[in-house]
Amino acid sequence: MALFSRLQYEKSVHDLSELPTSRQEIAFAGRSNAGKSSAINTLAGRKTAFVSKIPGRTQLINFFRIEEGQYLVDLPGYGYARVPEAVRRHWQATLARYLETRASLVGLVLIMDARHPLTPLDRQMIAWFAPSGRPIHCLLTKADKLSRGQATRTLHKVWQELAAQGPAFSVQLFSSLKKQGVAEAEAVLAGWLGREQAQAAPGGRA
Repeated sequence: MALFSRLQYEKSVHDLSELPTSRQEIAFAGRSNAGKSSAINTLAGRKTAFVSKIPGRTQLINFFRIEEGQYLVDLPGYGYARVPEAVRRHWQATLARYLETRASLVGLVLIMDARHPLTPLDRQMIAWFAPSGRPIHCLLTKADKLSRGQATRTLHKVWQELAAQGPAFSVQLFSSLKKQGVAEAEAVLAGWLGREQAQAAPGGRA
């Protein structure tokens, strides 16, 4: 059974005081329009997270129950310009506190468009979370938009840069359209949750 096959929306929060009690959480973060909601839906095998053509539509922290006490957490997309400055400041502070202090957070899935990886805001997310020592798995989405050679070079370049920062990083190519990389991502995330899962070596370790 797929890891997220029973994923169910539970609640959305605007402030950290509203966070639910949990044992384990996996957070998904990414620049607006990088394909975060599409990736979640692909991993779930059905439409679970809202997909919008308008960058920045996800402006709440959305909790999806994997099973009792375990959550997939869809964080607000970052980098969008069409929101008031006060909203942008609120989410910058809220995301930083969540990533730095949430005890039940076992790892971060960082969604990056394979055509534009490691933007300054992606690096900021890494800087907030990496000091925790918990793992970061990067999904280079929309890999189908690149040729095989371009995708391989991008994967290698991103892996080289992140590997230099420590062993907590893994990287892979992913395509929601082509269903590419699903088993590989599930194997990594299942490991974070202490579950048995068919193993697939992360592409960035190749």
